[in-house]
Amino acid sequence: MFEKIPVRALSDTVAQQLLRQIDKGTFARGGKLPTEAVLAQQFGVSRTVIREAISRLKNEGVVEPRQGSGVFIAAHGAIRPLRIDYAEAVEAGSVLQILALRRAIEAEVAAEAALRRSHADLVSIDSALAKIDEAVAEGESGVAEDIAFHRAIAVATGNPYFLKTLVFLNQYLEAGTVVTRRNEALRDDFSRQVREEHAAIVAAIRAGDAAAARNAASTHMNNAARRLAEAGIC
Repeated sequence: MFEKIPVRALSDTVAQQLLRQIDKGTFARGGKLPTEAVLAQQFGVSRTVIREAISRLKNEGVVEPRQGSGVFIAAHGAIRPLRIDYAEAVEAGSVLQILALRRAIEAEVAAEAALRRSHADLVSIDSALAKIDEAVAEGESGVAEDIAFHRAIAVATGNPYFLKTLVFLNQYLEAGTVVTRRNEALRDDFSRQVREEHAAIVAAIRAGDAAAARNAASTHMNNAARRLAEAGIC
């Protein structure tokens, strides 16, 4: 039923394979998982690895260990946390996929910000944009400042769920942004284009033009992908 896995993969791979089997319906909701000994034999790993994997699934609400009875699949559909592998996030192909994710989210964030921003929001956005310029002028990557700029736009939407989503994604956006900003720093024309794209987003938000803001943010993400391709990185 399960694939043999190398020891180095350890509990995360076991947990993922178990989760796939649960999603496929191999184990019914409310049903019992095989014992640690059986799972250890099927996976070809130690019982310690199995216990760690079960612990992860328990923390996610997928399974319910019952003392003296075993481990049971949660009867209800557990709310699963979104996972993104950080190591994969900095790989060339994944950077482009993250940019696609950013485009979908940040285009709507920019549109909402254009409709709902206050004067104080505009001041914060302008300040964040200026800090990117300052960081670049000092020879820094501007990664943290770039993320803070997009976060300021999310705050301007007044929608806490936009902000929460971006706060979660920040750790992965940073991985992708490191690659894109390093690439953009290699050429003056790239740096100028990025500055102009950011300015276009801000101008549309200031004008209260949701369509223009959405288009400017989407264009920024599309151009980031193009610059990576032109530099031969992706």
